[in-house]
Amino acid sequence: MSSGDGHQSSLTKPAFSGVQASALVELVFGLKVSKIEPLPSYDDQNFHVYSSRTEDTTGGPTEYVLKISNTESSKIPDLIEVQSHIIMFLKAAGFPTATVCRTKGDNITSLLSIDNGSEIKSYLVRLMTYLPGRPIAEISVSPQLLYEIGILAAKLDKTLEKFHHPKLSSLHRENFIWNLRNVPLLEKYMDALGQNRNREIVEQIIQLFKDEVMAKLSHFRECINHGDLNDHNILIDSNSSPFGDAVYQVSGILDFGDMSYGYYVFEVAITIMYMMIESKNPIQVGGHVLAGFESVIPLTTEERGALFLLVCSRFCQSLVMAAYSCQLHPENKEYLMITAKTGWKHLQQMFDMGQKAVEEIWFKTAESYKSGSPWD
Repeated sequence: MSSGDGHQSSLTKPAFSGVQASALVELVFGLKVSKIEPLPSYDDQNFHVYSSRTEDTTGGPTEYVLKISNTESSKIPDLIEVQSHIIMFLKAAGFPTATVCRTKGDNITSLLSIDNGSEIKSYLVRLMTYLPGRPIAEISVSPQLLYEIGILAAKLDKTLEKFHHPKLSSLHRENFIWNLRNVPLLEKYMDALGQNRNREIVEQIIQLFKDEVMAKLSHFRECINHGDLNDHNILIDSNSSPFGDAVYQVSGILDFGDMSYGYYVFEVAITIMYMMIESKNPIQVGGHVLAGFESVIPLTTEERGALFLLVCSRFCQSLVMAAYSCQLHPENKEYLMITAKTGWKHLQQMFDMGQKAVEEIWFKTAESYKSGSPWD
């Protein structure tokens, strides 16, 4: 759910037609398009591209994703270049990420300027291989899969410790609304909620964040975060177990547009929050994800103590910004409100239970992994 850094209201979401997008793929990347379909997106534009095989592509991939960045993101090409190199770095390290395709000029992005008569707008364009698989939002997620997703989140952050790039500083996104350290910036968007209990809860969480989390940030261990391991950005495929049941494995990681410098505890908090969305037992989710994460990167006492508020804070970010974006883009309401369908209910439940009760469930579950797998 990427968005320009601190420029929510001034960005223009691309609105290319399928015909225009097809022509763009052929012009910039030299591929013949046989079919093209729009994909859901937050404030960029994505297309699923099917390419006809040619002599040059025989044996290569024939399905791609065309990504057209919004006008604000397109003004920060260094950031998009770093994100693309991270995808390639993770692919080389064995993670199931897409392959970044090069333009006819052997670049990984192309800046397209469009004159609509009244002004010229520029959009950064990329093409990646299409990753098959189902988003985990479509299945009932087992404790074992939650544990493995926790491992994945930790390994991803740990692997990125070794990533180097001359423009890496572009990931220090000071006013980026989706970085968890910027929860207080939500105050600018609160009117989108109206006056109700939801707003009261969010206001209390923002205040708690200011009082209890901001002072602890210097004690957290910094790293590069994916920042958006949600239930639509993790793909899975399945094999049959000896008993005939489906056994799911992660087969793809999507959408690196929210990457920024953060902290290990941010990644696990964000992952817990999104794994709660589709769960029938949302409060139980955190312990399984935490156990997987801590099998790779154990959290410190300070980081563990902030986890509850960080998960609540990510719910607030997602729910407030979805409500705000619906005001700007009512035509995109169905996609924007995916999290809100159950998110408010989960946030209210967490808030009403309180930190101590929720932590007791999470930490007890995580502890149970140390004596063996709870699903055995």
